[in-house]
Amino acid sequence: MLNQLWSNRFVRFIVIGVINTVFGYAIFATFLFLGFSYILAITFGTIIAILFNFKTIGVVVFKSHNNDLIIKFFAVYGITYLFNLVGLSIFNHYHISNYVAGAILVLPAAIIGFLLNRRFVFKTNLVSNNQS
Repeated sequence: MLNQLWSNRFVRFIVIGVINTVFGYAIFATFLFLGFSYILAITFGTIIAILFNFKTIGVVVFKSHNNDLIIKFFAVYGITYLFNLVGLSIFNHYHISNYVAGAILVLPAAIIGFLLNRRFVFKTNLVSNNQS
């Protein structure tokens, strides 16, 4: 039963997404804790997360070992970076904690990232939306 669940791309996305989210948020929060501005925290956190996520998303979710896709992957994360940066800026305007704001933005940023990766980066591996 676990093998059948794991064969579903969406299930793999959820599991890997949780791991990537925890990793990325921990990096972001660590930079904030160390006294970095939210702009630097999200910038450095995003760069580190991109390198980690490229392999976990590519290999585990989309079953791709094509390292040539890293540039497209960076572009997708550039879009999610801008989304996060604008979101944090808006929350800052309303004096909402960067920790809380970062946590609120996690889910919409993850959905945007998955959809863009599925459509533009790992598109050659799409046989169906749910299966690999």
